[in-house]
Amino acid sequence: MDEEDIEVLVITSQRKGKGMLFPKGGWENDESIEDAALRETVEEAGVVGDVEHKLGKWNFKSKNNDTLYEGHMFPILVKEQLEFWPEKDVRQRLWIRVREARKVCQYWWMKEALELLVNRLTTQANDSKMDSGCRKSNL
Repeated sequence: MDEEDIEVLVITSQRKGKGMLFPKGGWENDESIEDAALRETVEEAGVVGDVEHKLGKWNFKSKNNDTLYEGHMFPILVKEQLEFWPEKDVRQRLWIRVREARKVCQYWWMKEALELLVNRLTTQANDSKMDSGCRKSNL
């Protein structure tokens, strides 16, 4: 897989003119971080899918105050796009290529997570090509 083949889902910020971001949010005491990622993705972007291996954890300060937050980023393999979802009236969702996501994503830590995802996907694809090439040459 080439980087140009990768599309990611971004959503608009609830605050007008504040850019695009990946779905995010907090998690409840009675749910896992992975379950929270799925719930927030349904609520904010209206998509359902499978959570994949975590990209990492980032610590960042709120733009409004000096509160320190911890962000965990997970890729979600989207299986279904819903026609209606809880935040449909306050957000837009958009599938864009990685190059565009780098430009429009407003948070540095989300951009770092994007780079890790691109690296993971392109490395897996190249490893897969090499594996299949070896198998073919062994025939």
